[in-house]
Amino acid sequence: MKKAAAAKRDEVRFTGFGGQGMVVMGYILGRAAAVYDGKSATMTQSYGPEARGGASSTQVVIADGEIHYPYVIMPNVLVGMSQEGYDKHRTHLADDGFLLYDEDLVTLSPEEKAKKIFKIPATRFAEELGRKIVANIVMLGFFSALTGMVNDEAVRKAITDAVPKGTTELNINAYEKGRSHALSLMEGAGSKAKK
Repeated sequence: MKKAAAAKRDEVRFTGFGGQGMVVMGYILGRAAAVYDGKSATMTQSYGPEARGGASSTQVVIADGEIHYPYVIMPNVLVGMSQEGYDKHRTHLADDGFLLYDEDLVTLSPEEKAKKIFKIPATRFAEELGRKIVANIVMLGFFSALTGMVNDEAVRKAITDAVPKGTTELNINAYEKGRSHALSLMEGAGSKAKK
């Protein structure tokens, strides 16, 4: 009897401070995967001593099949939107993992060992869109384009489901801003590789 292949499993940790929307990012990603992309997903969250301003992180597990253990063991993607969050979780990233971070809020450690590092001025982009609060959605667009973990249309639908009425256009614009930045980085990397 042939042994069934293990389901592909991705583990993501979003980390920042309370009020940045780490939980919303995890919820949208998990909903996109489970409701609109035919995958399985779990989400867990943790906060520091203060709800707003304290450390906050959300962990999402996405798999093509059943998820037998719902918690992140060793994330293959770490998203850092605060210095404290990055400092706390930076050593807990798979060797071939992605490190994505807000370049205006996080300074990388001189000992950083991640091989796939991508930065974005997510908060600055959100401010340019008129609402700093959508920095998390800018980062989600960046994450989505770089990892391809969940179908783009699925993420857009999950954003529409999750955001307050009247803010859909702003949030989709924020998502698109992050995606566009990632795609331009990848295009630049591709053209450098060809030389």
